[in-house]
Formats: sequence, C-alpha cells, structure tokens
Amino acid sequence: MREKSLECVYELAKRDSRIVYIGSDVGAETLEQFKKEMPDRFFMEGISEAHIIGMAAGLAKSGYIPYVNTIATFITRRCYEQIVIDVCLQNLPVKLIANGGGLVYAPLGPTHMAVDDIGLMRLLPNMHIIAPCDANEMEKLMMQSVDMSGPVYVRVGKGNEPNISSGKSSLWIEPGEVLIITTGVMIHQALGVIDLLKEKGISCGLLHLSIIKPINKDLILTHLKDVELVITVEEHVKSGGFGSSILEILSDHRHTNPPKLLRLGLPDHFVELYGSQKELLQYFRLDANGITQQILQYLVK
Repeated sequence: MREKSLECVYELAKRDSRIVYIGSDVGAETLEQFKKEMPDRFFMEGISEAHIIGMAAGLAKSGYIPYVNTIATFITRRCYEQIVIDVCLQNLPVKLIANGGGLVYAPLGPTHMAVDDIGLMRLLPNMHIIAPCDANEMEKLMMQSVDMSGPVYVRVGKGNEPNISSGKSSLWIEPGEVLIITTGVMIHQALGVIDLLKEKGISCGLLHLSIIKPINKDLILTHLKDVELVITVEEHVKSGGFGSSILEILSDHRHTNPPKLLRLGLPDHFVELYGSQKELLQYFRLDANGITQQILQYLVK
C-alpha cells in the first residue's frame, strides 16, 4: 500500500502542477522518477517534522497541494501543534501520508507504533481520515484526495495485503444477528472471523468503512435494523478510536431498540512488547481466532 500511495502522488503530480512532495526519514530512492522529472516540486527534508508541516502549510498558502510522507507516529506526535495551528486551523490542503498505522513497526517498540493516531487526528476540525484496506482502495482514495477540501490523514497499513476491495466504504456481507464494522486492514481479520462464527451457527455481516472522518453515519444507521450486536475491530487503542466514533453515532441517534456494541482493540496502555505485527495481533487477540473468541465470550455472558 505504501508503494501505491507514492505512485499515486507521482501520477497526480504529472497531471497537476500544484502537487508537491515532501519526504522525511524515508528511503533515499523514494520517488526517484518524480525527483528526476519534477525536481522543483520534490523535497527530501531531514528529521524535523515541525518544520516540514510548517513548510507544507506555507506551500499550501502559496497555492500548492503538498503531500507529506513519513512515519505515522512522527506525524501525529512530534508536530501535533503545527498540524493543529498551521494546517487545520487554516483548513489548508496538506495531505499527510502516515506510514505504519497500528502495530506495523512492532519490531521498533512503543515509540514507533501508531496505536493512537486515529484518536489524535479525529479530534481536529477540518481533518479527513482515510484508512485503505489494500492497494486497490489506496489508489482510489489517493486519486480522490487531491479534491478533498482541507487536510487529509492517510493511514497506511502493513502492505502486501491481498487486493479484495471495491475501493469504497460499503456493506460486504448482509447483517445477521451480528454486524462487524471495520476500517483499514482489519477487514482481512474480520473476513476470517465471519467464517469462524458461521461454523458456530452465528450469522454475521460485515460493513467496511475506508473513510473514518467524515464518517458515513447514514450508511451505518441504514444497516442496523434487526442487528442485535455491533462489533468494531481496530488496530488502535479503544479510547477515542474508530470504535468510539461508532459508539458516538449509536448514542446520538438512539432508536427504540438500539443494538449492543462490543468494541475490540488494544488496551489503554503503551504497547511495550517487541516482535512482529502478526505476533502482537495474536497476543492482543486481534487476529481472526482471537476476535472470534472475544465475541463468543461476550455472547455467552
């Protein structure tokens, strides 16, 4: 997905002279063809994220559309004030490509695992948040991002997922008594969960949201009829994340028989373990087997 996001920046830049690329702490050969063809719109800055966001904001004020590319935790934590004041407050078209959303950088420890990024970005007025599930969805959303008004946060997952998407938020499987709502790469785990629940005689639907903010409230509410349990699954702490946005919708739009909600995600503490992303997903019971176990435990209470 990361490669596809950068390919899209290159394609957009060839079509639109306003597109500018700013890279930070990424591979030296990243977008080499972009650099050769459009050197006046290609910038590879050092590890100085606050400066980069200010620079991007200045370029946006001058009529450009900057695409900033670096590690997710560096974007969301190191330069939060600049994103708030320089970008969001002025509603500037700065697009933030955030590599390593979730547990991708598990081998590097808690400083590099972006497990609070959705919550941080969701707080900010004017910010769009997109979380593609595969390269197909990444391509479609990235090509649309240039026309999204204001700033955009692109949560890039681990990459190399099989291409399964249609490229938009949609209902994948009709709801049964249970409906799973996912975003980003967690849809791949959810599809396995649905098969495992079917073996237990539990009918389960799947709703995938690739755009987290602004969230499609109508799409969610439309599919809640006769659903007894809604389950959100995210590679993020439960506090303030994707599941919280669904909880807010259910709370704000209560009807006569609202479904129960089970939010599955990471616990509210720093992820101090090291290992692979797969190992940590298993440890926190966010792989298909672990999610299924949590759902079955909830249903028998």
